[in-house]
Amino acid sequence: MKELVEYIAQGLVDEPEQVRVREHVTPQEIALELHVAPSDMGRIIGKSGRVVNAMRILLRVAAVRRGKRASLEVH
Repeated sequence: MKELVEYIAQGLVDEPEQVRVREHVTPQEIALELHVAPSDMGRIIGKSGRVVNAMRILLRVAAVRRGKRASLEVH
């Protein structure tokens, strides 16, 4: 899951070396925190939050396949 978010984020930003993903795993849930450069925040969020919402949907689909819930927060 962490690798999926990193891969998508690095493809979207101008500074892929600053992309960091922290993963917090519990038996029922996977919580991910995405950290990007401040100048890349707009690229990750997208117009009206569409890009980040699409990433969250992909993450949820991958989590359901593993029988878990997933969440993504951008910092």
